[in-house]
Amino acid sequence: MAEFWKSLPSWVRNIVVPIILLVIAWKVFWTIVGAVLGAIGFAVNILVLVGIAAAVVILIKKAAKN
Repeated sequence: MAEFWKSLPSWVRNIVVPIILLVIAWKVFWTIVGAVLGAIGFAVNILVLVGIAAAVVILIKKAAKN
């Protein structure tokens, strides 16, 4: 592997490879951020659904007492 690395032209080692690594790191970072935000959004949706269901149950119980 070291021989392959040394056989690359210097402009590839110093410019192309770092740019490719930055692009890959950027894609991985935003994939992780997207997954985390998606999970947070899902959790908020579940909490809203549970809150609405709780309100409906409370209103039904109040209506049943009358």
